[in-house]
Amino acid sequence: MNGQTFNATAAIIRDTFREAFARKIFWGFFGCCTALLLFLMFIMRVDVVAGALATVSIFGNSLPSTNVQNLVQQTQSVIAGVLYYAGMALAVFASAGLVSAVFEPGRIELLLSKPVSRTHLLLGRFAGNVLVVSANILYLVIGSWIIFGVKTGVWGAGFLLSSLCTIFIFSVLLAVIVLIGVLLDSSAVAIMVTFALMIITPILAQKATLERLLSSEWSRDVLRVLYYVLPKIWEVRGIVQNLILNKPVESWMPVWSTAIFGAVVLAIGIWRFQRRSY
Repeated sequence: MNGQTFNATAAIIRDTFREAFARKIFWGFFGCCTALLLFLMFIMRVDVVAGALATVSIFGNSLPSTNVQNLVQQTQSVIAGVLYYAGMALAVFASAGLVSAVFEPGRIELLLSKPVSRTHLLLGRFAGNVLVVSANILYLVIGSWIIFGVKTGVWGAGFLLSSLCTIFIFSVLLAVIVLIGVLLDSSAVAIMVTFALMIITPILAQKATLERLLSSEWSRDVLRVLYYVLPKIWEVRGIVQNLILNKPVESWMPVWSTAIFGAVVLAIGIWRFQRRSY
């Protein structure tokens, strides 16, 4: 990549940020994250005595005392779970509009007239979307990690690593949005397909149980193909939880197989975009 192409790609990333600000997408995420951080900072009161919780008060109601590290890890696991699913769903909904906006008549012709290849144009838009969402995820995770650390003295690294897993899964789902955007120019279809993946893959994660319920071998083969080809959203969520709770990760297969899926889908999207006429 020469200097001119790099500058053009960077300009596309900046344009994605500006559009996210203009559409209030960034500020919407930022406001939700800030509200949760304020809740953790001012509403929850934790009194620690000799490594154990003397009292935990939320809205003036005292909770049973327990081990400090256990409570922090459990709470961080809940926050990570909410961010993983609810936050990712909001991010997908918002990003679909940012991606499809590129292909609007008039705008796509203007972008293609710039001194940048179609590959860098699409990758720049993809990277801009990832960075917009990543900024908010890291803001929430690092902020809550600091709050818990200051209040309890527990500074586990697993919660910080969970943010990277969330960003990783969002990037894979964004690759699906990009592909649908290139093929159909429809943010609605992109959202439906992505949400379908978020619903179907947890079901496929119960592969062992489903195989016993299916009556024919060909249906079991279809199930296995779908399981290994599609992203492992549910399993990666389990890895996130294990990292936070300091439990061993039995297999990283869900991560690398999901990464392959995302890379292939994004590559297909780039290939199709290069050959499409506008």
